[in-house]
Amino acid sequence: MRITVDRDVCIGAGQCVLTEPAVFDQDDDGVVLARLDRPTGETADRVREAVGLCPSGALRLDEG
Repeated sequence: MRITVDRDVCIGAGQCVLTEPAVFDQDDDGVVLARLDRPTGETADRVREAVGLCPSGALRLDEG
């Protein structure tokens, strides 16, 4: 699994950070930052949830 973040699309809602703060953070403007791009195990499950909760669609997963 690999996370792709489109920072131009992010609206700073913070749902990703609330769902998986070990993987996602926000910069000073509230725009998403990915702390790691290849989560595994339970972390990967929470990342999938965060991607589904993202209201702007700024997060994508490549499960390959």
